[in-house]
Amino acid sequence: MGTALAMGLWLAEVPLEAEALANTTSDVTGLVNALIVLLLMATVVALITRRLRIPYVVGLVLAGLSITKSVLPGSVGLNPEVILNLFLPILIFEAAINTDISRLRSTIKTIALIAGPGVLLAAMITSTLLRWGLGLATITAAAIGVILTITDTVSVIAAFRTVPVPPRLATIVEGESLFNDGTALVLLGIITTVHVQGSFTVWEGLQQAIIAFGGGGMLGLGLGYLCVGLFQQLDDALSNILLTVAVSLGTFQIGHEIGVSSAIAVVVAGLVIGELGFRQTSASTKVTLLNFWEYAGFGVNTFIFLLVGIEVDPGVLLQTIPAALFAVLAYQTGRVLTTYPLLYLLSFFDRPLPLRWQHVLILGNVKGSLSMALALSLPADLPGRSQVVALVFSTVLVSLVGQGLTLPWLVKRLRLTVPSATKQHLETLQLNLIAAKAGQQELAALLQSGSLPKISTKSCLPPTRPRSPAPIATCATFTTSAPSTTKPTSKTKAT
Repeated sequence: MGTALAMGLWLAEVPLEAEALANTTSDVTGLVNALIVLLLMATVVALITRRLRIPYVVGLVLAGLSITKSVLPGSVGLNPEVILNLFLPILIFEAAINTDISRLRSTIKTIALIAGPGVLLAAMITSTLLRWGLGLATITAAAIGVILTITDTVSVIAAFRTVPVPPRLATIVEGESLFNDGTALVLLGIITTVHVQGSFTVWEGLQQAIIAFGGGGMLGLGLGYLCVGLFQQLDDALSNILLTVAVSLGTFQIGHEIGVSSAIAVVVAGLVIGELGFRQTSASTKVTLLNFWEYAGFGVNTFIFLLVGIEVDPGVLLQTIPAALFAVLAYQTGRVLTTYPLLYLLSFFDRPLPLRWQHVLILGNVKGSLSMALALSLPADLPGRSQVVALVFSTVLVSLVGQGLTLPWLVKRLRLTVPSATKQHLETLQLNLIAAKAGQQELAALLQSGSLPKISTKSCLPPTRPRSPAPIATCATFTTSAPSTTKPTSKTKAT
């Protein structure tokens, strides 16, 4: 009797499990089909934007507006958890490993001033204007003020690729975007704590900021150097890719769990790996790693900006356009009232920035997906939360389209750099020298590992006493097979 009852219950559960499995399979199939459609749309957008010569990210946002969210599966959307825990670490790490430490060191005072006190002062001015102009609650205005101080570096760097700009300016823009994300996340965490607890002292806020920045920096240094040590043991491109992905995502999660700045931790880890870790690998492995992270960053940005357009409801956008324009005016006012004075003070103790560069920093204050993700992550009981989300979404869209389209025009008009034929020729020679040295190192590594016969690289290695002053040793012939029966020339014998 008991066995029959158990068998009956098991048979009753089998159809339920089969139905759940069928639903899961259907959801996965719908998700894959939606991703295929989005990838094809991104490809078409890339072709159109290249023909029309408009920024790629602007084209993605406009294409996303044409897609109705109801036609996509429910799992496809701008999920704040996915943005903060998956996409953000990838973007930060990709930017960090490509940052030149020597250039960053020469501009660190400027970056620290803009991304530190500059973000705090700009957030205070922006929140004050929003509270006065839109009648928002103090805590709500403060949260929006912090969210709208985050700069989206993708749109700015996309404009830089169309027009040559000084490398120092590009380093300042990239470095500011790296560090102001961490500052804004710490400030938003303090605001959330104030909202939950109801009170917060200045000393508590300062203590939380010190722990967040100091702890994040120490965590990034520790995990970065650990990864460098593993690089010395592994010189395999695929294994190193897996290692860097684990370090980037794992650093962010560990920082979140122990209560330090996850963004700062990922930045520091990426800088350490990009500066020291890549020295422990061969040239081919380094190229493979950089290509992988370039593709990862490009793919993440593609999906993010498409989803930005999909998430914005055109009807809500039209209703909130006046408030969004006022929000753009508010955060640009905060940017102007902080950037120009701070950079003027910087000229007394560091190399001053040209005024034309400062104009680019002002107009390049473009908002992006991180602002939208932070708006979605605000507490549910925050006063006017639904209006805040709609306002931030509309503001980001206006900023991406308006500032994203005008920034390349401004960069061209300012004539930030004058092309020099001599300088371009010198840079070409430097790149050839770097490529030649990397090739020699790769050949030496292959020879040492036994992957290449010794006789095939003998003529490609630099001579011990070169007769000519040329710094680059070239290889006339290269083969991995047996030596030819042709009699070598006297020049080859001497070599």
